[in-house]
Amino acid sequence: MATDKDFVDYVAEQIGLGSRLSYRKMFGEYALYLDAKVVAFVCNNSLFIKPSEAALALAPELPQGPPYPGAKNYPVADELLDDADALRRLVIETARALPAPKPPRPSKKKPDVAKD
Repeated sequence: MATDKDFVDYVAEQIGLGSRLSYRKMFGEYALYLDAKVVAFVCNNSLFIKPSEAALALAPELPQGPPYPGAKNYPVADELLDDADALRRLVIETARALPAPKPPRPSKKKPDVAKD
């Protein structure tokens, strides 16, 4: 089941970080970005936080589950959707714990081939 955009909008509103938080649709589901770092996935209308030391320290009681088939387990933060402050802190600290994103690779243009 694909995630409803209304649910993603709700999650973003609950996190409450304005333009610092963005999301992108990927294969019917969504990736959440904080300051260009992927911090969570929204899959099947559930919020999966990227595993990190921050998640272990701030929310060790969260259930674990894979966001999509074949994925490793992620903390499922659905129960924090009613506690915006705790959710916001978890997302911010998760971003701090993650490495900076790699810069995009330059695209390789194919040379123009002249036709005679």
